[in-house]
Amino acid sequence: MWVALPLVVLLAAPAAAGPRIDYMLHCRGCHGPDGSGAPGAAPSFRSQLAKFLWVPGGREYLIRVPGTAQSELSDARTAALLNWMVRAFSAAEVPADFVPFSEVEVARQRRPPLLDVAAARRALVHAIEHAGR
Repeated sequence: MWVALPLVVLLAAPAAAGPRIDYMLHCRGCHGPDGSGAPGAAPSFRSQLAKFLWVPGGREYLIRVPGTAQSELSDARTAALLNWMVRAFSAAEVPADFVPFSEVEVARQRRPPLLDVAAARRALVHAIEHAGR
């Protein structure tokens, strides 16, 4: 009986712990604990992530990249994680009119995932560079 209780608490903890823990469990492996990414493998979030909110298609991109779209997290937890990541890694770049991601938005946008992530990213980065912010 006493052995089972800690196991139940441990299994329930990530669901109740919040987006920082979700990041550590689901994103950190590729993007690093500080969001700095891995050159050639996973892009950095630092001072970059919120820039995607500057241009048309950027919000959808953040929802539809395979790591987000195919995550086992619920739509609500995915929305909370995206909102946390934008503020944790790119707070200075968050647009003044930023509307937080919602469960409904994530549910509507995450399927199907992007197939050509590199091309979508290149186009958005080009648009960001010319956004004049």
